[in-house]
Amino acid sequence: MTEIIAAPSVRSLAREKGIDIEKLARDLGRTTIAREDLSGGAPAPSQNNNAAYWDVDHAQYGPVTEEPMSRFAMVAAGNLGAANAAIPQVTHHDRADGSAIETLRSELKTEAQARGVKLTALAFQVKALACALRDFPRFNASLSPEGKTLFLKGYVHIGIAVDTVHGLMVPVIRDADKKGLWQIAAEIGDLASRAQSRKVGPDEMGGASMTITNLGGIGGTAFTPIVNPPELAILGLTRSEITPVWDGESFRPVPMIPLDLSYDHRVINGADAARFVSHLAGLLGEPRRMMI
Repeated sequence: MTEIIAAPSVRSLAREKGIDIEKLARDLGRTTIAREDLSGGAPAPSQNNNAAYWDVDHAQYGPVTEEPMSRFAMVAAGNLGAANAAIPQVTHHDRADGSAIETLRSELKTEAQARGVKLTALAFQVKALACALRDFPRFNASLSPEGKTLFLKGYVHIGIAVDTVHGLMVPVIRDADKKGLWQIAAEIGDLASRAQSRKVGPDEMGGASMTITNLGGIGGTAFTPIVNPPELAILGLTRSEITPVWDGESFRPVPMIPLDLSYDHRVINGADAARFVSHLAGLLGEPRRMMI
């Protein structure tokens, strides 16, 4: 019998709704089931969708080797495909002045070493995003599957996308708005380390207000991350670059942080997204404001 691929949260929701996942998969002619399939939304893509342009004998063009997709990768592919198909996504791009963050990190270097904590720029970015979500509660929300109800959250949890050899994992920092930089930095290091060895528990994933996906350690100038439902937006970060900025009298070199916010246009409009990212950039530009 073919194994049906579905995330634990999807299986739990199916049980609540009394839906037989195996029967649903047979009816859809697929082996991957996503949350949207349980509400009659857009189906997730699958290797069994019989799309003619995918059903190709690649060997006729030259030598090929086959590598099976892992179960972990197949679940992620199904969820991402369904999200991209169901959500009208727009990405807003902006930049933030990272000078003050780098200055503060330098000032706190000795204390960080004494604490045994690696104080990365990501810790400031997590804290800034948590503060921004408190100030813009509509971004800290989720839309019901049928699109009729908006759930405004009284908590702020930040997901951290971690690139591992097993695939992308997204552990969550709970109540990030109530935690200081040292605690956030320590949790980032701990979660990222345990994610690499797949030691992050189910209770440490899911339920995020918004996710940060950071490519700064690899490179790039901008990208368009896919919203991770049921979240309404996702923040992408790429490598800071020194940019000449006019201060009214002369140009000065400034380390600018690229910010890429993809959002669900059913709930968030462009003007609100621009205001949100501008506010976030302001917090990153003056990190001491977050420490008061």
